[in-house]
Amino acid sequence: MAGGGAMPVIGLVSLGSTDALANYVAAFRKGLGETGYVDGQNVTVEYHYLEGQFDRLPALMADLVRRPVAVIATPDAITASLEAKAATATIPIVFGVVDDRVKLGLVASLARPGGNATGINSFTTETVAKRLALLHQLVPNAVRVAVLRNPGNSLAEINLRDVQEAARVIGLQIHVLNATTIDEIDTAFATLARERPDALFVSPDAFFTTRRVQIVTLAARNGIAAAYSNRDHAIAGKSDGVAAHGAGAAGGDAACRFSQLRNRSCLSLLTPRRVSHRASFATPAGS
Repeated sequence: MAGGGAMPVIGLVSLGSTDALANYVAAFRKGLGETGYVDGQNVTVEYHYLEGQFDRLPALMADLVRRPVAVIATPDAITASLEAKAATATIPIVFGVVDDRVKLGLVASLARPGGNATGINSFTTETVAKRLALLHQLVPNAVRVAVLRNPGNSLAEINLRDVQEAARVIGLQIHVLNATTIDEIDTAFATLARERPDALFVSPDAFFTTRRVQIVTLAARNGIAAAYSNRDHAIAGKSDGVAAHGAGAAGGDAACRFSQLRNRSCLSLLTPRRVSHRASFATPAGS
């Protein structure tokens, strides 16, 4: 790796919080260690947790590029990955949870990304229809499904179209609830409590992962079955969830290998070996 200071620096930028990324960070460090890098010994990892504050991204990326760091890691948000890509064409970028990478211009192809970006080939968008179908199996009499989304997410419209198409096939009605802040999540659930949909579908979003305890608690309080894109929600509460495994360690490995390669186009995107679906249940509060 090459970077400013006595040791190379990896700038890890997350739109989540320290708690939300704890498992990923542990796996990221493990991945670094397996390739000979130890944080604080021969590499420095800077952790930047923005907690849903999208407006802080441009200044942060500009600072990382100005110094410059050796690698920029964006594990959990397409917005951060795109901001990093816009900020530099030379510093290696390792992204995590991102969909439609080719269409969005992050990479030239999955097999030969080219440029300065590579990462994990997750299947968040591809599993939308499956998650909605599983939710319908959990609540077979469901007709109306609320969709909680963050309109500030770059993929919000794409994900919503996918949900609407899947719902049309299954025969479900969709009602959209928007939330970009903690208070707006509370407001969305207040609307949900008044309108009483039959189930809840939470769109993939780094901020929602950060607020997973709040969201699963409110879902349980309202006694509504919910489907999520990240297993951390299912672990945090008692709801249905789906997630890809192993992205953190793969991200650490990709960070090391990417920085060592002279021909960056040779590093294909890493793909999870499996996608798992986790379902759990709870008795609504007060029942």
